[in-house]
Amino acid sequence: MDKDAILVEGARKRYGEKDALAGLDLAVGRGTVHGLLGPNGAGKTTTVRILATLLRHDEGLVRVAGHDVRTEAREVRRRIGLLGQHAALDEELGGRQNLEMFGRLHHLGARGAGVRADELLERFGLADTGRKPVGQYSGGMRRRLDLAASLITEPEVLFLDEPTTGLDPRGRGEVWDSVRSLVDGGTTVLLTTQYLEEADQLADRISVVDRGRVVADGTADELKARVGADRIDVVVRDAARLGEAAGLLRAAARTGVGAGAGARADVEVDVDVDADRRLLSAPVADRMASLTETVRALGEAGIEAEDIALRRPTLDEAFLRLTDRDAGREKEVAV
Repeated sequence: MDKDAILVEGARKRYGEKDALAGLDLAVGRGTVHGLLGPNGAGKTTTVRILATLLRHDEGLVRVAGHDVRTEAREVRRRIGLLGQHAALDEELGGRQNLEMFGRLHHLGARGAGVRADELLERFGLADTGRKPVGQYSGGMRRRLDLAASLITEPEVLFLDEPTTGLDPRGRGEVWDSVRSLVDGGTTVLLTTQYLEEADQLADRISVVDRGRVVADGTADELKARVGADRIDVVVRDAARLGEAAGLLRAAARTGVGAGAGARADVEVDVDVDADRRLLSAPVADRMASLTETVRALGEAGIEAEDIALRRPTLDEAFLRLTDRDAGREKEVAV
């Protein structure tokens, strides 16, 4: 048995002169949630379609659940489930009828399909809505039913392609809870999503894809660490004093202990300024010392702060930095 549920080495896929995948490498451990992030056109959907045997790659090794997707496609299909971006449900039918239909399509037989439908309705908290037409379901309920349908055959590997697009926070949370329960039961999940918070919440590891290649791989915390140090955010009450406050924050962030205790003027610190929100943000090496110095310097200058906060870089910031197409340099990152 392969150590990894998904293994991709040097995968390439071309459409004419365009490389959709340009030597993509990916390894997903069994029983984990692995996030696949990237800007539009980066190659995420192409990767999922190849892994799900819906598209043939041109070069490279691609294995899912221990089987080659090109030479053992039937074996791969027996072991996977796929939840696409759009629901594949009949809205005129009830939830149980939909699941029975999927079961029959997978050759479970009438009795087997009914038993499996009842199991899944119970598992996803939909047992009391089984005969209600899907068209009357909430967005979260519908997506949970769609997720249940992708599990008719109890797959080893489940592909979730933007599973919560269009859902409100409650519906998104319902799907997240369902995904966590699947992984607790041993299912491996490959998740593509536009919501970076979703990857932060669910994924054990994250691969960032850009221009058909993985440009960074690691845990959410490891990817955030690539952006740099912790940050201090300051919201100034008087917008007219933003420039003055930015200078004080720059000094505090640069020294960590203030100019009077050995400032290093040669260290450049970029302070981000959001004038509309009266917000300043700067990276710091010594979080507590820099916070103390910031509060002291602002107080002495008579600049009132509405809010001062220490925080880690966000996954959004890491994502934008790692997929900066205007950087003009190779963005190969090893985490």
